[in-house]
Order: sequence, then C-alpha cells, then structure tokens
Amino acid sequence: MSQRDESGELTRPRRFEMLRSFALADFITIANAACGVAAIFCCLNYLDEKLDIYVWWAFGLLPLALVFDVFDGAVARWRRKHSALGADLDSLADVVSFGVAPAVLAYTLGMRGGWDTVVLIYFVVCGIARLARYNVTADALSQGTGKVPYYEGTPIPTSLVLVLVMAVAFDRGAVGASLWGGSIELLGWGFHPLVLIFGLSGSAMISTHLRIKKIG
Repeated sequence: MSQRDESGELTRPRRFEMLRSFALADFITIANAACGVAAIFCCLNYLDEKLDIYVWWAFGLLPLALVFDVFDGAVARWRRKHSALGADLDSLADVVSFGVAPAVLAYTLGMRGGWDTVVLIYFVVCGIARLARYNVTADALSQGTGKVPYYEGTPIPTSLVLVLVMAVAFDRGAVGASLWGGSIELLGWGFHPLVLIFGLSGSAMISTHLRIKKIG
C-alpha cells in the first residue's frame, strides 16, 4: 500500500527496499551464510539426538558454503554489478560458515575442555580480525586496480582443512574420549591437544608475514 510523505506525495512502501538493493551475488552470499547456520543447527541436533547423520550433514554443508562463496564473486564479475553491502555481507557470511561453524563442530565432536574452548574462541576471533583487516586494507593492496594480488595471512575458508580432519576422525570413531592425541588436565581445565590445529589456523589467518597469491 502506498504512503504519503511529509509533502503529501505518494511513496512506495519501504518494507522491501533493502532486498531491492541486493545484487544477485548478494543472494548467493546469503546462501553461504545459510549453509553455515544450518551446519550449526545440525551440530545442536546431534548433541540432542546423537544421530550421526546430523554431523555428516554439517560436514557436507560447509564445502557447499565454499561453493557459494566462490560463486558469488564469479557472478558479481560476470554481471559487473556489486552492491554497497557486498563486501561486508561476504565477510559476515564467511565468519559464520568458516569460523563459527567449524568451531562448533569441534566442540560437538569432543573438544569441550576449558582450554579447548579458549582455543576455539581464539580461532573465531582471529577469523573476524582477519576479515576486518582485509576489508580495511583491500583498497591499498589493490593499488587502485580494484584487484587484490595477494592475501595477508591465510584466507578463512582454509578452515575447511580442519573440517576435513574432523570428518576423517569422525569416520574412524576418534571423537569424544577417543579424540586423537587424548586429553590432559591443565590447572583444572580439560585440554585436547588436537585443538591446537585451530590455534595454528587462527594464528596463520592473522599473520602479516604469510602472503598467499590470490587466484581469480
């Protein structure tokens, strides 16, 4: 239903104005985020019902999120159309799918000690910081060309390597009390050495010494 502004002129309803501002690539980015959120919900269902299928769904949804993450950029270049929200939307989706979701998977599969939680939080925070730094420095790195030649630190989707490790462990029953590397107690808090792969991944993401050539 049309409305009138202060001058009495008819105006279009604003309820869908945000959606109209989206480019096609933005909807693909949202699909990336949806995969990450769905993977988290699958983990919660597994903790509640103990059905392995939920974990396998979570493992499958995260590579699918990567497909959408790559595809949104390809579509934006093909259509030569970007929205003002595009870069921030992409970063927020990546935090969910490649930061929070892998950390929740690790927790679900047994990395639940106090020190494990600290490391997993560190991993997610590093992912957030890495994406924020990229958004701030992208213009300077592109030197006016609009194309960034390399990444500083590893891109956050590299966390799928950790997801692969966890998928192999889950397939072989190495979860919970049987996690590779066992568990120890440090100052009264549980610690599974396997969680250190998340600590290393987080540190690699925020490193300014690692430079990864950008493809595409």
